[in-house]
Amino acid sequence: MTKRSAARTVVSAALRGKENEPEPLAPHGFPGHLVGFVEALRARGIAVGPSETVDAGQVLTVLDLMDREMLREGLACALLRRTTQRATFDGLFDLWFPPALGERADAHEVEIPRRPDGEVDIIELRKMVAQLLAADPSGERTRELQQLAAQMVEQMGQYRSANGPSFSAYQTLKDLQPELLVSKLLAGLAAGQDNSAFDNEVARRAARQRIRDFRSTVEAETRRRVAERIGRERVATYGVQRQAEDADFLRISENELAELRRSGQRLARVLAARLAARRRRARRGEIDLRKTLRKSMSTGGVPITLAARKPRPTRPDLVLLCDISGSVAGFSSFTMMLVNSLREQFSRVRIFAFVDRVDEVTHIFDQITPLDQVTRRIFTETKVVGLEGHSDYGAALRVFAENFAEAVSSRTSLLVLGDARTNYRDPALDTLRELAGVAKHAYWLNPESEKMWGTGDSAARRYAEIVEMHECRSARQLTAVVSRLLPV
Repeated sequence: MTKRSAARTVVSAALRGKENEPEPLAPHGFPGHLVGFVEALRARGIAVGPSETVDAGQVLTVLDLMDREMLREGLACALLRRTTQRATFDGLFDLWFPPALGERADAHEVEIPRRPDGEVDIIELRKMVAQLLAADPSGERTRELQQLAAQMVEQMGQYRSANGPSFSAYQTLKDLQPELLVSKLLAGLAAGQDNSAFDNEVARRAARQRIRDFRSTVEAETRRRVAERIGRERVATYGVQRQAEDADFLRISENELAELRRSGQRLARVLAARLAARRRRARRGEIDLRKTLRKSMSTGGVPITLAARKPRPTRPDLVLLCDISGSVAGFSSFTMMLVNSLREQFSRVRIFAFVDRVDEVTHIFDQITPLDQVTRRIFTETKVVGLEGHSDYGAALRVFAENFAEAVSSRTSLLVLGDARTNYRDPALDTLRELAGVAKHAYWLNPESEKMWGTGDSAARRYAEIVEMHECRSARQLTAVVSRLLPV
């Protein structure tokens, strides 16, 4: 019996007596639908095991399944472990447990204003949206906004695609331009206030947040309608927010990068635990084949007792050489922060950054500087940019070998971070070969896909012949690689 069938059997037992006729879109009944939802969560990077699935089934036996928000919160409590997973969970929940099929029956309670010629009156629609957004937040206001969003998607968001009619959030909001409502919302939210600078700023942030929430409501309604046409699994691959740990470093957004920085301490604890486990195993020492064979003479050549070499535990030095230019800046800054959090695991950690010049930036990673300020301080307080300001790996390697050669010794593990794109300049392969020859270990972490190595101005394939190179496109992949490569 597979894990999926076992989980479905347990959930089915938990829901026995609660399950009615199967839904049209749930051929395996409610238990199978729940297991499919769990598999979708796993596909988006949320770790949900069989025990959490069984807990979710037990929770559903005591919930009012007709109360959709109660169902959402109950499943979230049973399946999620971190608050950062909630946005992904909500997106998938809206696809697997939609509020309606097809056009919402209650959407007609809200009428979109129209001109005498039958076209949508955008001016009146903006006033209507502004009034609803400025009203006191309550369940009734939320329901009216959802009904209005459904009507807008139905009447303003339809378009004819190559595969038939479809829906678009951009098409829905193109003429409305909800960002223009900030001033109207400010007037409504600031009413009765003393108009101090603080109150105005609070009202401005509240207005922008309500507009973002309304846009999210329209996007969720659009995803629901599109999912009915092309399938929720396909919509989930592009329409649901991914976990920040799975975001591609070269395409990561500011919000995802900020979320990664906030979770950096948690990832550092994971890495520290893995390194500590490897260090405990290393204390036993490696098997000494010669001594083992000698001891086996008394047992007729059968190696009954294994002899180990005497371990020599030491805390190695670690040197990071990081490209912080362009699109790789997010990857390098996060990796520098992550490795710096492991400082106590090494006898010494030194961090160097470069664009076309190299400078040491170890002192910037202190307990005072916020993580989002580190990159700005590197560019303003150190000499990492020369006259041109374009990536030059060859020049950076040569300057590092000339000015900071003492940083690399026979106890040093050298970690180079960057995409190895040299702008068609000399890659200084001999210099890297000399540095790698001195260091105890040398690795290169590349945020670019391996299939792109060596294309265009990339010297990755040539560098990989000298230094062991690893693909690190996401924080999850980076954590796995670093925990395996860092010396103990």
